[in-house]
Amino acid sequence: MKKWPIGVFASVDAGLGVKLEVVEELKIPTIHLHAPHQNTRTPEVAKEFAAKLSEIGTQISVVFGGFEGESYADIPTVTKTVGLVPPETRAERTREMLEIADFARLLGVDVVALHLGFVPHEKSDPMYADIVAVTRQICDHCGSNDQRLHLETGQETAEALLQFIAEVDRDNLFINFDPANMILYGSGQPIEALRKVGRFVRSVHCKDAKWAANPGKEWGAEVPVGQGDVNFEQFLATLKDIGYDGPLTIEREIPQDPARQKAEISQAVDVLTRLKSKLQIG
Repeated sequence: MKKWPIGVFASVDAGLGVKLEVVEELKIPTIHLHAPHQNTRTPEVAKEFAAKLSEIGTQISVVFGGFEGESYADIPTVTKTVGLVPPETRAERTREMLEIADFARLLGVDVVALHLGFVPHEKSDPMYADIVAVTRQICDHCGSNDQRLHLETGQETAEALLQFIAEVDRDNLFINFDPANMILYGSGQPIEALRKVGRFVRSVHCKDAKWAANPGKEWGAEVPVGQGDVNFEQFLATLKDIGYDGPLTIEREIPQDPARQKAEISQAVDVLTRLKSKLQIG
């Protein structure tokens, strides 16, 4: 596969990703797959889905974990509901994440990823050590599957994410870098953050956003690729500088309007294709 193949975030039966019909229609060569519901994470579904992907010439580069009860309504709700940080759901979600890794192995995918949630800023917080421990558990399970684990950016600053990765201390722990999330959460300038964490970046989401009036307290606004504050030419140039050679995976989270979602993904493909050509990539 060529350097920087353009991909999309897709789903089987769960999540915000586009359906496989859109992937096929737009001739997308690679996808990040939102893990399907538990009752469809079966060997039969894996075999059937892999066969369909082979038929249309598409590969899965990452399987993303997501959980019932998560909500991205606003920053306080994310803090309470997302990922493995909330203590009341952590044990069950950890078990489910291990299942998702095993489902990814059935699909022949060697990377799984997730939003870990808002990790406490202070290492002295008792919950910090708990999140380090559960991340090690998932990394070790992935390691037994010959897989890597990618943490999606957003909730932490670049410095906090680097500190956390050092604390976990596993050689199969890396980053899925989403520049828009840095803006949406108000956690840092995306290009500056990318340069700081670049040695750990093994996958990316191509998503755009505008800053909130009060970053970190209010959500920014997600917008189509090329219409926000990410500066995609600079983003791709920085990926080139750090030696990134994986897919450029478009994520556009408007499943309630599939026609608009498909149109904006198609537009994003055009933007990224043009910028790749300008940077002489591919």
